[in-house]
Amino acid sequence: MKYEDNTYVTRDGVYYEGIIREIKRSRNTFQPIYEAFTNALEAIKIREKENNGFNGKILIKIHSTQNTDGSLTFSKMHITDNGIGFNDEEFDRFNTYKDFTKGFKNLGSGRIQYTHFFDTTRIKSIYESNGGYREREFVVSKNKNFLQHKSIVFHKKDVEIEAEASSTTLTFEGLLDSNLASYHNLNDEILKDALLRRYIQYFCLNKKELPEITIEHYAFNERENISKITESDIPEIDKSEDFQIHYSKVSPDASKVESADEFETFTLNSYKLDKSFLKHNDLKLTSKNEVVQQFDINLVSLAKNDVIEGSHFLFLVSSDYLDNKDTNERGEFHIPRFDEFQDQLNMFSDREIILDDLEYKLGETVWSLYPEIEKIQEKHLTDLNKLKEMFLLPDDFDSDIDISINDSSKKILEKFYTVEAKKKAELDSNIKDSMDRLNHLDTTSDDYSALLNEEIDRIVRVIPQQNRVELTHYVARRKLVLDLFSLILNKKLIVQNDGSRNNNEELLHNLIFEQKSTITNKSDLWIINEDFIYFQGVSEFQLSDIKYKGKNIIREDLSDKESEYITSLGQKRLDKRPDILLFPKEEKCIIIEFKSLDTNVSDHLNQINHYATLLRNFSIPEMKLTTFYGYLIGEQIEPHDVRSHDADFIPSYEFDYLFRPAKKIAGMFNNEGKDGSLYTEVLKYSTLLERAKNRNEIFIKKLTGENTEEAEDDETLF
Repeated sequence: MKYEDNTYVTRDGVYYEGIIREIKRSRNTFQPIYEAFTNALEAIKIREKENNGFNGKILIKIHSTQNTDGSLTFSKMHITDNGIGFNDEEFDRFNTYKDFTKGFKNLGSGRIQYTHFFDTTRIKSIYESNGGYREREFVVSKNKNFLQHKSIVFHKKDVEIEAEASSTTLTFEGLLDSNLASYHNLNDEILKDALLRRYIQYFCLNKKELPEITIEHYAFNERENISKITESDIPEIDKSEDFQIHYSKVSPDASKVESADEFETFTLNSYKLDKSFLKHNDLKLTSKNEVVQQFDINLVSLAKNDVIEGSHFLFLVSSDYLDNKDTNERGEFHIPRFDEFQDQLNMFSDREIILDDLEYKLGETVWSLYPEIEKIQEKHLTDLNKLKEMFLLPDDFDSDIDISINDSSKKILEKFYTVEAKKKAELDSNIKDSMDRLNHLDTTSDDYSALLNEEIDRIVRVIPQQNRVELTHYVARRKLVLDLFSLILNKKLIVQNDGSRNNNEELLHNLIFEQKSTITNKSDLWIINEDFIYFQGVSEFQLSDIKYKGKNIIREDLSDKESEYITSLGQKRLDKRPDILLFPKEEKCIIIEFKSLDTNVSDHLNQINHYATLLRNFSIPEMKLTTFYGYLIGEQIEPHDVRSHDADFIPSYEFDYLFRPAKKIAGMFNNEGKDGSLYTEVLKYSTLLERAKNRNEIFIKKLTGENTEEAEDDETLF
């Protein structure tokens, strides 16, 4: 077909305004560059077939202008190749929408992406004709003038010239979206990296016949830098394997999906790349030797962050099936999953390749190529089992949820608890249904007793299931707290060893009852005693600031003598901060003091006595504090040393602690002659931990059905 100069190119039945709306702008902002680069590679391939020994070349020039603040703004880009050029045949293909005749399976839609990103795409092409050369120049755009003429191509000229070889220069100008930072930040190195990642399959397959690829970056027409893609940049294919996937088809009675005899052949090429180049393991489909970025497919045999011998793996899948499946938007095709195909049979052809089958076969193939991945799989299984143990998850919990090898622990737990929530909702619904049915029972009917017993049986079956879920979460949380307690006790936390902080006492204090807190029912005071979480209390407050039932516990009507004592010897006795105070009820107070892991506890035996004395004498009358219970907790405890400081302490026979049954707490000033009494225990953190573990283990064994005789014996101890 002969094209007239200075004319808009049109085609019968082709309405470009509708086509442009139909073919959306690619999500990949470099898509027009890739389209032009692909065309350059194809033009070179055609010329290579016609000229033995031909050396292809592609030159890309990125032009930027510099702003007053030193930043750059994209101006234009030239892409030049020495391929066959736009002769009449190639130009005719370029102007034919959905052209299927070209050997590279292009659909003629790449130029639509030009129009989505740039106001004008100018193309000058020299091509061989009748022993000489001609130059063709045309412009691609979707601006108003073009669409008014039902065209996106304006053919400027096609003239005979003097030349030595064919070539094509494509120029992108007028970036339509001025906020596309990916273009304003673009330079030769960034584009080289993008091209390497995009065309890794093509480059590897054509490594020995690769054209000379040069990328230059200009600012104000001065060349800033130059990069080349050479054979040394291209990795070798590490391993390659062909495999087959059978089509799935609808059964003759349209009731189910079954395997068909027909199949497609796929090729898996694997690249073992340094983890610094390839940030994570990846599996990609390819179309026409280009990586398809927009299609998601799961790599089921290897997690994204797994590293083997310092390398990540890129697995690329190619097939004639994928090339033929490609759409007008280049690289955006659809392969249904099994459930989708089964549920919407009418939307698909009578047979389809199923994505689930493809993923499964790819996983098998990867395993066969790299047996060392099995060790990685074993690690993931070990981590999953640790998660089960840590959170008391049932052994078969993963049968209810779809766990991916890329799922983090958080994601796995989210999936599990979502399923559990649905189960709990169903249990609640069953209970409500039973309660609703009770309203309809007739006590005078003959079957009343039978119906009542039936509903009772239903509720009795449901409630234990519901409670078990709640109890499992409760016990699992406690297990985690005890694991953390153990890590602190053994100085295994990072914060205890990186030099940033080494306050073991504070870490343990906050674990048991957060400092500055008054919410005991959300604390972990159960580690010391199960009852403590039900009492009112405070953690790390000055005595003068502590409130009980909304009132300050320290009297405001102190006598002169009392005030004098409080500040005598330069001290501020009511500014002291007991670690924890608990108030079970009137007249009683529990005082808990923590010491660091390296402190000799014997040196602090009188500290609790002193706090009790202050509370006995200066608290408000309503509290009537006369009975105190003290717990002095540390790790460096020598029983003989404790007794040498205070012989009233007695070693416990069973649980590795010392206790003092009673100590008088002096009643002074207004309380003179009305002494209080203090019971005190001195015990190790490790003893607390062991006690708490034993108690929690009893719950765990109950939940898991391991109600052994040993567990029953333990239960009687606490």
